[in-house]
Amino acid sequence: MSDTTAPPRFEVLSRLDALTRFETGSGFLAALDQSGGSTPKALSRYGIAPSDYAGEAEMADLIHAARTRVIASPAFTSERILGAILFAGTLDRRIAGRDIVGYLREVKGILPFLKIDVGLDEERDGVQPMREIPDLDALLARAAERGIFGTKERSFLRAANPAGIELAVTQQLRVAEHVLAAGLVPIMEPEIDIAAPDKAEAEELLLAQLLRGLDALSGAGKVAVKVTIPTVDGFYAELMAHPRVARVVALSGGYPRAEANARLARNPGLIASFSRALLDGLTAQQTDEEFDRTLDASIASIHRASVV
Repeated sequence: MSDTTAPPRFEVLSRLDALTRFETGSGFLAALDQSGGSTPKALSRYGIAPSDYAGEAEMADLIHAARTRVIASPAFTSERILGAILFAGTLDRRIAGRDIVGYLREVKGILPFLKIDVGLDEERDGVQPMREIPDLDALLARAAERGIFGTKERSFLRAANPAGIELAVTQQLRVAEHVLAAGLVPIMEPEIDIAAPDKAEAEELLLAQLLRGLDALSGAGKVAVKVTIPTVDGFYAELMAHPRVARVVALSGGYPRAEANARLARNPGLIASFSRALLDGLTAQQTDEEFDRTLDASIASIHRASVV
């Protein structure tokens, strides 16, 4: 599982070369940005119960240890992983004596992304937009200084409501303009609930809003878009072809890994940005050999689905 054919390390790539790699490279994104309310669930799936820790600090240490085990694994290589999405609290953490961003860039040759949203606002018009991000420009300046390549920001669409979807997309584009101005690549994530009864209609409204918004996007640079795997295979082909779009990536959205992979494989050009589907089957109780073997099988299956 050694990374003998990995592409050039990030630190020797120009910004343009890094963007080209992100746009055209063979691989997918590992979403390792569990935070807040999602952390206890992630730890439970990893075999660590709430009774095993006390307080936020211990919980944060345990989820970082789990992330470290994933990132440091010999299965986690730039042959198959283009980028890793990190939680903001991870920026000050270290792996093997290096800050985590430097470890990803210099040891693994993997593009580091940062989750910058601070959670979802109250639902209105069938969507949950992002909460306003405090001190956004300062956060982006810090991220750029630390070597972050791009960002990710999530909103949640529960219904095919035109007003709500317009609200969510407008907010996503506004944040994206700030990210681009900071020299980073934004991943806009207007996730559609896979359980929405009108999911296909919501996808049609979302695509139309995204295309209109991207046509009017100010400034220079390209964005990425993270979407729920569509109901209709190949649905986002027009979005992938837009001149302001570097990449369209897909979240697993709660589908089991096998189903998410099967759906993804029916959408050429769409690559994974999986979290739970990537980490399913990993536990704190596994030996290193068992852990690495399980992770390797998971990465291999997601990579196959991403490169069809």
